[in-house]
Amino acid sequence: MKTLVLTAHPDLSKSRINRVWFDALSDAQEVTTRDLTDIGGAQLHFDIETEQALLMAHDRIVFQFPFYWYSAPPVMKAWMDQVLSYGFAYGPGGDHLKGREFLILVSTGGPEHSYHAGGYNNYSMAEFLKPFQQTANLAGMTYLRPFVAHGMALASQDQIEATVPDMLAHLTDPDLDPKVKQARLLKQLEDDPTKAAAVS
Repeated sequence: MKTLVLTAHPDLSKSRINRVWFDALSDAQEVTTRDLTDIGGAQLHFDIETEQALLMAHDRIVFQFPFYWYSAPPVMKAWMDQVLSYGFAYGPGGDHLKGREFLILVSTGGPEHSYHAGGYNNYSMAEFLKPFQQTANLAGMTYLRPFVAHGMALASQDQIEATVPDMLAHLTDPDLDPKVKQARLLKQLEDDPTKAAAVS
């Protein structure tokens, strides 16, 4: 499976966790990484044909970003506005991304317990990320369970480094697509009927 990681950070050289993730992802097999701020420049301008060709050449599309004011940094929105165009990602003939997988890797400054009803931020990450989920739905992509690293504002370097193995395992997990996981489990039950009997 070929994976494309689009990283949205205002300045990766000054990042703590997203730089660590970007470097680890850049070393991973079958993974292509792109620093959108570096590519888009000060004008946040993208070569649409190049970006669209890259999307079509990969099976799993990943957005990586720090959580800024309950969304992604501006460079991500600029990329989406330019690249996920009418006739390509949606609308008549806009089925070029249909069937591809979509995954988010995101870091937050606040702790996990602040992201739920009654917490400081009132809502869960699943709720905050709904616009990205709907973008995937509109483009006919399969929205996968996001990977979220909470509490990074106060994390030590060791704690940041410790997120890398889990992040990479999540990124490459073939069972992130629930349909794939269900099909695998059903196949296991078919191969071993005694397990099905035990479940029932």
